[in-house]
Amino acid sequence: MAEKSRLDTFSKVADIVAEKLNVDKKLIIGSATLEDLGADSLDVIEIIMKIEEQFDVQINDEEAEKLRTLDAVVDYVHKLRAV
Repeated sequence: MAEKSRLDTFSKVADIVAEKLNVDKKLIIGSATLEDLGADSLDVIEIIMKIEEQFDVQINDEEAEKLRTLDAVVDYVHKLRAV
């Protein structure tokens, strides 16, 4: 069950990233960074804000800077949702 929830989290994060960066969702893989997908620093901030809104979580700036890959973002959000 937990893995399904993580997959759901990944799918929703991928939707946000695909929409914001105008990339095909099929190109969004866990090992990719937002920069790999063409995000600049403003895009990253906007994506984090959208993720916070979508999942009703808070990601502080210090933690956000540590989240390098999409898998790291998904894992972090998934843990916040589980609390």
